[in-house]
Formats: sequence, structure tokens, C-alpha cells
Amino acid sequence: MIDLYYPLRSLKGGTWFKLICGASFQHLPAVRSLTLAYALAGADCVDVAADPAVVSAAQDGLRAAEALAPEAQMRGYSGNGQPWLMVSLSDGEDPHFRKASFDPSTCPTDCPRPCETICPARAIVFEQGVLESHCYGCGRCLPICPEQKIFTQSHTAPLTTVAALLRDVDAVEIHTQMGRFSEFERLWKTAIVPVLPRLKLVALSCPDGEGLEDYLRALYKIMSGLSSLPCDLIWQTDGRPMSGDIGDGATRSAVKLGQKVLAMNLPGYVQLAGGTNSHTVAKLEAIGLRKGQQPNPQQGISGLAFGSYARVLLSPVLDQLEMQQSVNPAASPALEDTPELLWQAVHLAHSLISPVKAPMKLRQTVPK
Repeated sequence: MIDLYYPLRSLKGGTWFKLICGASFQHLPAVRSLTLAYALAGADCVDVAADPAVVSAAQDGLRAAEALAPEAQMRGYSGNGQPWLMVSLSDGEDPHFRKASFDPSTCPTDCPRPCETICPARAIVFEQGVLESHCYGCGRCLPICPEQKIFTQSHTAPLTTVAALLRDVDAVEIHTQMGRFSEFERLWKTAIVPVLPRLKLVALSCPDGEGLEDYLRALYKIMSGLSSLPCDLIWQTDGRPMSGDIGDGATRSAVKLGQKVLAMNLPGYVQLAGGTNSHTVAKLEAIGLRKGQQPNPQQGISGLAFGSYARVLLSPVLDQLEMQQSVNPAASPALEDTPELLWQAVHLAHSLISPVKAPMKLRQTVPK
């Protein structure tokens, strides 16, 4: 039986898990497979690019997850319902909404190709350039190019496309930066307000900087209008964007910014992102920052979002699936057509989700 309200219970209970497929990631087979695996493993939300084809691929993955949910539960996984589907928008220039690009014909033939090695999405094929659908804009290839030939191009979805997509999803996330008050207000009133009554959740993502609290409070006034929001609100603390797969230390920025925003006591929930990985839960619990560890049960970090780390974690399985698809393009098997790979992917996804879903430590364990 599908439980339509478990994402909200997770958010309120501090066990919210969001998969970030990537605001620029448009590799449709991977989006579908990631959505399927993490939905079966117990994710509460799947965040995808505001692109009709990407949304359709995620929806297809969710339908497959719904059909396979009983088997997942028999195997001990917690995917007992449909995660909420979210799309990400931006009110201006943002590293999450860009693609790398270069002309391979201008590259020296003896180049050591460090760009290929460093790309976490395997989006760079030296003879072809950047595979646009695979690139999610992390920018790691830019400083490492010996010839400095790689550049980025930003992109945003037209408002007409956004308006149509928001009728088919459960939630929306807006990426903003300090100083873009008028741009945020325009996007909010034009694209969000008309569909706000049917949304279950709005998330706002903003990097740190001087004056952050004043900026977030000003945005809340726009969002709440004369009364209050008709849906739940998440403040996503984007500590170190698209860096969770780099190493253990990347999570420090996410935790530090989460602690800062939590202290602001803003209306809504606080969720970490940007540098999150398998070490984040332990770091939060070590300083007593998870919901359930705070003296006030309404305080604490309500959940975590995982992007690059979550995708890289499943890449060995998805690479095997892609190899099978390349061998037999006519058949093009989906992840669920290869049960061995499917349950490997779900097991890996569950290894990341389970610490987030684990019961909170007792309040008495919080360091004095």
C-alpha cells in the first residue's frame, strides 16, 4: 500500500532524505535508474532538473518503484511509498545551472587529458568534448585544463516550461544568492504563486555570506505574503555545492552552514546539502544538531540532501547497466530488467539512507 504522507512525517521527525539528481543533469537513463533505486531504498524526495524529458524519466522511475515496492519491503528496504518529485529553478546565474564545454579539435594531441580523469560524471570524452546531458556543472574541469580551453554556459528553463512542469510535480526548489531580491520576487510571483496551492513543499537554497539572515528573512516575507505559506518550507543550506564525493572534509561546510541557519530560528525546516556524504550524519550527531537531540523537539536539522555523492555511489552499477545497453541497443534493458543490478543499486542507496533514517540518539547524550 502506498503511503502518500511518509515524506512529511520524515520531515517532521528529522529523518528526511532527498536525492539530488542535479539541476543540470539530463542523462535520462541515469535519472530514471537513480530515481528507481533511491525510491525503493526509502528516499523521501527526488530533485531533478526543470526539463520536461528529465521530469518524465523520473516519473517513469517512480512508477517502476511503485510496482516493485512490495518486493523491496520483503527484502527489508523501507521504500513504502512514492517520494515527492521536486524540480529546481534559479532566479539568476548559478553554478548548479550550467554546462562545461570545449572544442576538442583545438586541444593538443599530446594533452594528458586531466579533464577526463577529474570529471565525476564521466561527461568528458576527449575526442568528442563534453557530453552535455551528463554534465551537471561542478566546474572541476575548469582550473585543471592545461590550456584553459574549457568554459561554461549557463542555462535556465523558460517560464512557460516551468509553469507547465509545476503542474506535474510535488515540490519546487529555488536557488538564489544574496543581492537578488528583485529577481527572486519576480520568479516567485510569476512562476510559483499561480501553482502554490497545489504544491506540498517549497525549498529555498542559498549559499553563505555576509548578511545571510537578513536576506533570508526578506525572502520569507515575499513567500509568506500577508498570511503564511500554504505548504511546508525547507531552508536548504548549500555548504559546498556539488562536492560530497570529493572527500570526508567536504561535509564540514554543510554542517557549519546548517548550524548557522538553524540558529536563525526561521519558520520552516532546515536541511543540509552541498558537501553531504556518508560522514555527515555522524558529524551532526557528534555536536547534537539532529532533530531529537535538541532540548526543543521542534529544533534541529530535519534532513539531508545528497547529490554528487549519491550519484557516484551508484555509478559502478549504472556503468554495468550502460554497458549492457550498449551491447544490445535494441533491447536497451531498464534497471529492473536486470534484477541483480537493481538490488545491488538499492542496497548501495540504502547504505546512504539508513543512517539518516536511524532513530535519534537520546537528548541526554548531547555534549554539554
